[in-house]
Amino acid sequence: MPIVEAIIISVIAASTPLLLAAAGELVVERSGVLNLGVEGMMIMGAACGFAGAYLSGSTFVGALCGIAAGMALSFVFAVLTLGLAVNQVAAGLALTILGVGLSGLIGAGFVGQKITPAPHLYIPGLSDIPVVGKMLFAQDGFVYFSVVLVIGIWWFLYRTRGGLILRAVGDSHTSAHALGYPVLKIRLMAVLFGGGCAGLAGAFLPLAYTPFFIPGMTAGRGWIALALVVFSSWLPGRLVAGAYLFGAVSILQLHAQALGLGIPSQLMTSLPYLATVIVLVLISRGRGSTGSVAPASLGVVFVPDR
Repeated sequence: MPIVEAIIISVIAASTPLLLAAAGELVVERSGVLNLGVEGMMIMGAACGFAGAYLSGSTFVGALCGIAAGMALSFVFAVLTLGLAVNQVAAGLALTILGVGLSGLIGAGFVGQKITPAPHLYIPGLSDIPVVGKMLFAQDGFVYFSVVLVIGIWWFLYRTRGGLILRAVGDSHTSAHALGYPVLKIRLMAVLFGGGCAGLAGAFLPLAYTPFFIPGMTAGRGWIALALVVFSSWLPGRLVAGAYLFGAVSILQLHAQALGLGIPSQLMTSLPYLATVIVLVLISRGRGSTGSVAPASLGVVFVPDR
């Protein structure tokens, strides 16, 4: 039982950064913008988040620094793609390269340093319930916030006028513009929101997952988050299931290595990314039965009439 409990808690921790980053990217893509720079924003969030927490002694300040770093990098992306109408795929890839380089520069002086990880909630009686207690009542604030974030995004997209307008912009920016909606402003807000979520996801890694910073510690999680948005068919509910599925694959491959099953460690390490490729292939083959399709204007540059 303790092993099962430890595995479940590890899966939740591994899934949280994926859920945070993917939730933000879902909103971005719902607005019709494809930002492939999630990995770069995450690693910048990790570097700035750790630096902020280390210098201030506050996890909360570190989280805010991570959010700010992600939003700053996403603003650069917005200027290029929304202001200058640069190709979104090229700009997103460039953003990742920029983020990786800047994070190495910012975090160079903090490598080898440690901080106190984010505190976990403890409710006497409830937190002591076997398995369920630690899973539901003994997590850190990032875990609870990720769940609240997804619920809030679902409510916004499907229960508010603003969410309807955002989805309309993503489905047909030309029609939305003709109706008088500020397409570029709406997309700018969505891009900044997605950047903040990616930065927070990156900050989670050194602030709660491991209490130190190392270059490249996101280890491809940004790319998995991008795949999760497709896996979820751009639906918040499916996004949660997908994030925890991929988190489980990441953790179970570590336990499989610990058991000494004789499978090469390189193959086990590649399992999360192999699962990503398989899921994308299956989604593409069964596009008609997924219950949702990509926003029609996704990745299409919009230049308003002058």
